[in-house]
Amino acid sequence: MAGVAVADTPEALDAFRDAGCAAAIWRRRPDPTFQSWIDTLAPDRLPRGRVILPRDAVEAAMRQLCQIAGTPDGPGRDRLVGDTTALASIFAELMRVRYLRLRLDIVTTNACRKFHVDAITARLVCTYRGTGTQYGVSSGGADPSRVFTVPTGAPILLRGKLWPASPPSGLLHRSPLIDGRGETRLVLVLDPVFDPEEEA
Repeated sequence: MAGVAVADTPEALDAFRDAGCAAAIWRRRPDPTFQSWIDTLAPDRLPRGRVILPRDAVEAAMRQLCQIAGTPDGPGRDRLVGDTTALASIFAELMRVRYLRLRLDIVTTNACRKFHVDAITARLVCTYRGTGTQYGVSSGGADPSRVFTVPTGAPILLRGKLWPASPPSGLLHRSPLIDGRGETRLVLVLDPVFDPEEEA
């Protein structure tokens, strides 16, 4: 799709800064063992939280969130902590910031069900469990006629309304419609923080 870069390595996500690129997806191979672990974990054992923190404090924060939730210790938890930490480092480097807003949400409803563009500079979203973020190109403000779904475990980087010198691309996104399906999603959201004092 025009305006959406697909990367096979984290280094290739640099395309996100190119003119005309509204989003970038890191197409990575899922780990079946990890996916089975997180998909079968009791929802009340999934970590959740919202915090603004330095990029080098993400690992400690994730371990604390897992501890609070009672997420079982072991390879699966280590993989989740390690991956969120790595994504935070990649995104902070790409956005050239020292601080991030980290959000780890457990979603069981049609949250953010309307297609939209976020009122921020940029955002990284990675769905670790459940259906991934959906996106498409709008024509004349209408909902996209073709809707694509980001694979579970694949991070997507999205430009927001505040991206500098960026004409509207028409690319919109939303959370998938899961009401009535008994689905539980675990979604990581990272936003750049340029001035931590303003965010306090």
